[in-house]
Amino acid sequence: MYSIPQLQQIIQKAMDDKQYPSHPKELYEPIAYLMALGGKRLRPALVLMATDLFGGDIYKAIKPALAIETFHNFTLMHDDIMDKAPLRRGKPTVHEKWSESVAILSGDVMFVEAFKLMIQVDVFILPQVLGVFNDTAVGVCEGQQIDMNFETARRVSVTDYVEMIRLKTAVLLGGALKIGALIGDASLSEADKLYDFGLNLGIAFQLQDDILDVYGDPKKFGKQVGGDILSNKKTFLLIKALELADEQTLQQLNGYLDSATISPSEKVMAVTAIYNKLNIKAIAQAEMMAYAEIGLKALSEIDAPDERKMILKEFASILVERDN
Repeated sequence: MYSIPQLQQIIQKAMDDKQYPSHPKELYEPIAYLMALGGKRLRPALVLMATDLFGGDIYKAIKPALAIETFHNFTLMHDDIMDKAPLRRGKPTVHEKWSESVAILSGDVMFVEAFKLMIQVDVFILPQVLGVFNDTAVGVCEGQQIDMNFETARRVSVTDYVEMIRLKTAVLLGGALKIGALIGDASLSEADKLYDFGLNLGIAFQLQDDILDVYGDPKKFGKQVGGDILSNKKTFLLIKALELADEQTLQQLNGYLDSATISPSEKVMAVTAIYNKLNIKAIAQAEMMAYAEIGLKALSEIDAPDERKMILKEFASILVERDN
């Protein structure tokens, strides 16, 4: 059995060994730049964790794990363009450092590279693995489009929001685990249970991200704290505040959201103060923990030794207790 740090080290070494073409440098330098920005490498580690859970050879899962990390970073590169985000992991985003056109094209190459890596599995599981990966990729794109649709919607329900983050964020965690399980020769039913674990943990992960965007430490978070407030992004926190606010508070909140004159710092402080008044942070934390518990229940039903499940329970703790 492997620990999470050991799996992260294995992934990082494989990434460090990866060589990108030198020409044209404008196409490949941004890919190398983004992939080297860091991160915990938890998504690719999930592939290895799942393979190890069922007693499989994790080294057969390294290329598919890199495919998951490459695909994830491709989505970040394109999402940053759509969100007009200035920072990614505390560094300039690709479109800021180079240009939007470069970021689009480099991202396209990353998407192709992810497929090239994903097909490097045993041929007898290739159709199943590609089916999971394709469904995951489509789900992420659907989730991003729904998220963009929310930008022009005056009201969004909590149910609609959870469905969006299920697609945009959670299916990738579930897909990574299911692919790893298939590589580890798990039955389809067991792989599906592990998928459910990842899916619910993914929803919890995004809810924690929403909380950190408002309440996180800027030095640890790696992104602009308060960025969701500044862009009027319909996160769980904002949706719940709009739902719970009385008439006077709702009028104040909408005023801050619609104002074109309030300074960014004042807007973040004012909206955060309303969240505090409505106890939104605690409500969001309770929602996050509820999904984490659903995921852990799915994990408990998997037919595998408890000691092999410990690493996934540790992973769940990292997601819900993280501060960056």
